[in-house]
Amino acid sequence: METFAFYFLSISIVALFAVTVWSRNILYSMTSLAAGMVLISGLFFILGADFLGVVQLIVYVGAVMALYAFGMMFFDATGVVKEKNAPAMTVFILGGLTALMLVVIFAAPSIANGAPAFYPPMAGANNPQAVGLVLFTKYLVPFEVAAIMLLVAMVAGIILAGKKMDRSLSKIKDAELEGGEAKDSK
Repeated sequence: METFAFYFLSISIVALFAVTVWSRNILYSMTSLAAGMVLISGLFFILGADFLGVVQLIVYVGAVMALYAFGMMFFDATGVVKEKNAPAMTVFILGGLTALMLVVIFAAPSIANGAPAFYPPMAGANNPQAVGLVLFTKYLVPFEVAAIMLLVAMVAGIILAGKKMDRSLSKIKDAELEGGEAKDSK
C-alpha cells in the first residue's frame, strides 16, 4: 500500500508542478504549487518523518500562501488569459519523457535496494534531533543563506508593493473612476 501511495503522490506532485511552470494564469500556478507542497508532506509522512511532514505543511505551504497573496497583489488576476495549445511534436516529446520518467521511478526501488544512507540514524536520537543535527552541522551555511535570501525577497516585495500604492483609491472621486483614468485629488 505504501508503494502505491508513493507512486501516486510522486506522479501527482510532478503533474502539479508542471501546471505551476506551464500555466499562464497566476492563480492556477499558485494553487497547483500549494497543492504540490501539501502532497510533498504526504511523502514525508509515508517515510515516517512526521516532524518534517508537519514542518513542510506549516512552513512551505504557509510560504506559498504568502506568495499567493503577493501574486494577487502584483498581477492582474482578473484579466482574461488565453492559453495556447502546444504543438503535437512538443506533446509527443513531453509524453515520451514522462513515460521514461515513470519507468525510472518504478525501476528505482529494485535497483537501489541496498543503497547505504549518507547519514545513518544516531542511536537514541529521535527524528527532530537527527534533522537538527544534520541541518546545523553539514547544512548550516546553506540554511543561513536561504534565510537571508528570504529576508531580502520579503523586503523587496514590500518595497515594490509600496511603490504601487502611491495613489489611494479612497481619495479618488467616483466620477474619475467611471470616466476612465483616475487622477490624484489632492
